[in-house]
This record gives sequence, structure tokens and C-alpha cells, in this order.
Amino acid sequence: TLGTQTDYRDGEAQTDPYSPEYIVRSGSVPELLMLATLTWGRGLPAGQEEMEVIDRIREKRAWEAALPAMDSPSNIAKRLKMMEEMERKEWAFREQEIEKLQKARLEVLKKMLQRQEDNQTKLNAKRLYDHWQNHQKAKEEKIKKIQHDCALMLRKLIARRKNVMGKLERRDIIKEYTEFSSETYAPLSRIGFFPDNNSDCYVVKNFYLNTFAGLCELESSLPDSLRQIKIKAPKPKCTTTETGFIKRSARLEADLAQVHQALLEKKNKVKEPKKPIHFIEEVEKPVPKPHTLILEKPSIEEEETELAVICLQKLLRGRALQNMMFEGKEKRLDLIQELRTTHALQEDGQLLLKAEEQMILALQQQHESHMHKLSSMERDLATAEGRTLANILDFLSKELVRLQEERKVHALVMLAERQRRMREAEEGGRRQEEERRRQEEDEIFRQAREGDYWGCGQTIDTYLEDIILSSMERTAEEQAREEVQRRAVEINDIAYEMESRLTCLQSEEIVAELVYNFLIPEAEKSSMRERVRQSQRKHIYAAHQIIQGVTE
Repeated sequence: TLGTQTDYRDGEAQTDPYSPEYIVRSGSVPELLMLATLTWGRGLPAGQEEMEVIDRIREKRAWEAALPAMDSPSNIAKRLKMMEEMERKEWAFREQEIEKLQKARLEVLKKMLQRQEDNQTKLNAKRLYDHWQNHQKAKEEKIKKIQHDCALMLRKLIARRKNVMGKLERRDIIKEYTEFSSETYAPLSRIGFFPDNNSDCYVVKNFYLNTFAGLCELESSLPDSLRQIKIKAPKPKCTTTETGFIKRSARLEADLAQVHQALLEKKNKVKEPKKPIHFIEEVEKPVPKPHTLILEKPSIEEEETELAVICLQKLLRGRALQNMMFEGKEKRLDLIQELRTTHALQEDGQLLLKAEEQMILALQQQHESHMHKLSSMERDLATAEGRTLANILDFLSKELVRLQEERKVHALVMLAERQRRMREAEEGGRRQEEERRRQEEDEIFRQAREGDYWGCGQTIDTYLEDIILSSMERTAEEQAREEVQRRAVEINDIAYEMESRLTCLQSEEIVAELVYNFLIPEAEKSSMRERVRQSQRKHIYAAHQIIQGVTE
């Protein structure tokens, strides 16, 4: 009831073109109504094939208008001749269409077979590649096992060679702690010790400590009191007290200085030459040495206990020295930092800092490039895996749909084949019945005419003979029908058993053979029968005219 104006074309909002209602005047047949069966998407818009069909319809209408009337025998003969020629043309045109359809179907079948062969080739290649990959994995695992067994046997041989005589050796704890390659410092994982392989995840990565820029920023954020350390010169120690007594530490230092001076003098003293002997000196006999004490040999347990105590003492002394060094370092940490800063301010230190900065930047860039490569590689691998999985799933879904459609088509083909057999049987029975009736009528007509000459006796014999022959034919027909039904049941059972064993390719070949061996020969048979019927029609028509004239 309302009209609107839009900015869009009608083609963007309209699905099918509008077809208005029409009224045909009485007595007129518009040519346009011949195209009423064509709809949008099914013949419209008209293409080359539709134009050819329209031209043939026009030619046929012109030919029908040019047919002579059936008012004289000459016009009838001419009309029959024109009809036969038109029928031959139509059959030739239909044969051409059948050939085109056969070629198109053949091309489609070739493409389907080629596509199926390509898919099968790809599938075989993929299966072969997977099989090869599995063999390669098994081979690598076997090689790893062989290498592991070889290393194990080598270690066993080396251990046996160290102790060929089979003597038992005591454990040397001191040697184990002095050698840093021993199992005390580096225990083996095969004896039950598993070090933390992911220890890097616990390392604290700080920007202010790991980068030069972070160190500069941290240094700039510190106050001046921490960066500029003021060192006061130490005052001389006071060796005396307020009352005038010398302190114990001062006395100890003086004694140490005297001992040091005496040792230096003794070390630097020149040896005096020996004086000649002016008179005989008495040589004193040396005091006899005391007897050497002989200690009893301790037992093995006491010796092991003593060795363990000595080892424990060494460990405790070493640990005490480490603690003393660490405490001294912590106490003088400010001085160490100051010395490092002062040294860094020199030119060599600055060059070293620049070189270190460049090295750190290069390492950072290398690490970033390596991480970028790893991320891109992982992304490409994920993309390839996703594409492969998508192709596989797509192929499987299409293969499932194809199998389902193939089963449907096979079922339809079987139903059509069964229906065709039933129709052929019905048509054969109908044709036999018509032939029998025609023969009976001809025979009745012939015997009726011959009965006028030969009499009633021969007619009765002929009638009885006909009854016997008809009963024999009926019995033979029933037996033949039963035999045909039994054979059909057996053939159906065999066909169903073969169908259960067929593969996809064999089923497609059977469908193609059915199409080429049954449908096309049947069409050719029907066309040949129609030609024979058309060729016999004129003789039958003449015979009917003669019979009608004789009967009149």
C-alpha cells in the first residue's frame, strides 16, 4: 500500500525476476507461451541451447502448418513421406544429443577416475612416508640403545682394568676432597643423584644489574653521599697511657721489631774466615744419643679413626679460613668498590667498560635474534601442523560424504535395475499376449475364409487343433515364467553376495558397465524397433485398406 524510494538497485534486493499475470485472448496462441515452462535458473536467461530449442520448435510449427490435408490418396502418401522424413531427422538429432551426453559423461568419469587416482597416489605416498618415519625412529632408538650399552661396557672394562688383580682398596677421603672431579663434588646421575637441570629458571634477571644502561641509571639514582666516599686519614696510635705507662700492644710491637731486626742482621752477617790453629784444642766427645723409642703399630680401626679426625680438622680449618676471608671482604666492601670505581675512571678502565658494554649489547642482540628465530620457527611449525590437520580432516569428511553418496547411488542403481527387469518381463508378456491375439485373429480370419471352401469338418479339426496348441502354449508360458522367477531369485542372491564383497572402484566400474551395456543398447533397440514399425506402417495401412475394400 505504500511506496518507498531507495538507493539500491532492484537486482540487489530481488531474488527472481517478476513475472506479471497475463490473459490470452480467445482464438489466439501467442508464441511466447511456448516458453512458459522455462523459469529463472532453468532455461532463463536463454543461452545457445535454449535458442536452438526455440528454433527447432518454430521449424516444427512451420512444418506442421505445411503438411497437406488428408483428402486424397496422393496427399496422404505425401503426408506420410514428409512425416517419415521429419521422424528420421528427429531420430538423428536425438542420436546426436545422446552422443553429446555420452561424451560429457565420459569426460566426467575420466576426471573422477583421474582425481581418485591422484588422491590414492597421495595417500600411498603419505603412508610410505609415515612408514619410513617409523622405521627411522626405530633405527635411531636402536642406535641410541647400542651406544648406551657400548658406553656402559666401556666403563665396566675401564673399572676392571684399574684393578686387574682384584685387590680391595681402602677409600682415600683426602684424595676425593682434593680432586674436584671426584664424585664428592660431581656425583653421577646413574648412582641416584639427579641435579637440577632447570636451575636457570631460579636465576633473578634484573635490568639494573644485567645491563650497562641499568647500571648507569642505578648509579644516577644513588645519592652523592654513597657515590663520593670521604676517607679520613688514620691517626697515629697512642702507645702510652695518661699515667705514662706503655701499653701491652706497644711492648709486643717493640719486641717483634727487635726480633725482626736481629733476624735481618743474622741474615746479612758476613762469615768470618777461619783462624789458623796455634795450639791443640781438646775435642769434646759428643753426648751419646738416647735410645730410639719404638711405638707399637696401631690397629686399622684406630688408624681409620685418626685419619677421619684429621680430615675433619682440615675441613673445619678450611671452612674457618673461608669465613674469615668472607668477613674481611664484607667489612672492606666499600674500599673495594672505591678502588674499582677509581680504576674504571682511568682510560684503560673506560675502554674496558666500553668493550664490555658492546659485548653485552652484541650478546643481547644475538639472544633477541635467536629468540625471534625460535618464535618464527615455532609459528611456522604450528601453521604447517594446522594446515596438515585441516587438509586431513577435510579429506576424511569429503571421503565420508563420497562413500555415503556412492552407497545411495548404488542402491538407486540396484532398484532401477530391478524395476527395469520387472518392466521388461511385463512388457515381454504384454507383447507375447498381443502377438498371440493377433495370430489368433489372423488365423480365425483365414480359417473363416477357407471354411467356405473346405467345409465344416476341416473347421472343427482346426478349432480343436487351435485349442490344443493354445493350452500347450499357456502351459509352456507358465513353466517359463516360473523358471524365470527362480532364476531371478538366484541371480539376485548372487548379485547381493558379490555386492557385499565389492570395493569402491569395482562398484564404479559396474555402474559404468551398466550405463554402457544396458541403457545405451536399450535406447538403440527402442529406436530400431520404432524404425521398423514406421517402415511397416505403410504396408499395414495398405493391407488394412485392401481388407476393408474386400469386406465392403
